[in-house]
Order: sequence, then structure tokens, then C-alpha cells
Amino acid sequence: MTSLALTFLLGLGALVAGLLGALTGMGGGVVIVPLLVLVFHMDIRYAVGASLVSVIATSSGAAAAYVKEGFTNLRIGMLLEIATTLGAVSGAFIATRVSGSAIGLVFGLMLLYSGYASWRPSSIAAEQRRPDRLASALRLDGVFPEAGGERTYHVQHVPGGFGLMYVAGVLSGLLGIGSGAMKVLAMDHVMKVPFKVSTTTSNFMIGVTAVAGVGVVELREPRSHSGAR
Repeated sequence: MTSLALTFLLGLGALVAGLLGALTGMGGGVVIVPLLVLVFHMDIRYAVGASLVSVIATSSGAAAAYVKEGFTNLRIGMLLEIATTLGAVSGAFIATRVSGSAIGLVFGLMLLYSGYASWRPSSIAAEQRRPDRLASALRLDGVFPEAGGERTYHVQHVPGGFGLMYVAGVLSGLLGIGSGAMKVLAMDHVMKVPFKVSTTTSNFMIGVTAVAGVGVVELREPRSHSGAR
């Protein structure tokens, strides 16, 4: 493969990853990691590090637009980033100590679960939920714009969502995907945050999570590139 063709394919893959990452709040790593591993035959541990760096840029570009439009819940994002950052450091540390096959297995299982959980509808409409005491104390409830005007929602089960965000952070550092899939599912299904708010808040959070993970990967990555296939 020529350098020009390689550059074109990488650019096209990055474009698709950025588009999907911005639309779904997943960060684009779900496209970049398989692309680097399956198409370009890169060792998955190096693909994870490269994906984390790209996820930072994707998150920064999308988050700025969503915050300006009023979709992102900044209070939820800043609270949950505490858990995801701690998890990302843990996941990146684990990634340097386990085999590429184990990382690939976890990656596949995570994608299968995310696909399954995404089809499960929320059982109670946002307008019918009662305010949660802890969410109210932290002022996490909010509004977001819709075609017919602003829509109010009440956040639920904050401790459960916080715990799942640590898991999301671990997956981010381990798999290099930004863990947006897990973040969106945690906010949408556990904390009962509307899907539009979940995806945009996930985009806001992904960049910080990825920075924490890539810092550990860079510090512990072997100097030699003999692991690349």
C-alpha cells in the first residue's frame, strides 16, 4: 500500500469516526480501534493509545457546539468526570499489563452489550418522574431545547450512575474508545437523562476522560515498537 493510499484511508476512517462520535456521544474510538487493528494490523495496545489521542479532538470539537446550543448538562458532566477520570487512570494502567487478546475480547463484549442495551427503551417518560432528593440537592435537573420549546427533566439514581461512570472510565483507558457508549447508557437508562442530553453530556466528558487515560499510556508505553505487527 502506498503512502498516499494509507493517508487517504486513515483520513476517511477518522472522518467517519468523528461523525459517529459527535452524533452518538461515543467519541469515535469504536471505529478507530477496529480500523487500526483489523485493516492496518496494528497491535491493539498501540491502537488504544492512538484512539485516545483522537478522541480528545473529537470531544473538544463537538462539545463546544452542544454547550452553546444548551443541550449539555454541565453539572452532571463535572460531577461524573470525577468517577470517569479515576476509572480511566485505572484502565490505562491495566492496559499496559494485559495481553492484546484480552483487550480485544473485552472490546467485543462491550460493543455487543452496548448494542443490546441501546435498544431498551426507558420505561417512564421524563415528564412523569418525580424529583430525586440527591439530584435536587446537587441541582442536576435541567432543561433542553426541542421543536415545541424547552423540555424539563429530573435526574434519578445519582449513586448508581456515578458507580457506572467509574466502569466507563476503566473501559476508556483500557480500550481507547472514550467509553461514550457506556456513559450514554448509564445516563439514559440509570439516571433517566433524556437521550439528547446524554449524548451531548457524554461528548463534554469524553475529552477529560481520554486525557487521563492517554497520560498513563504514554508514561508506561514501551519505548520500542516491537509489539506492532
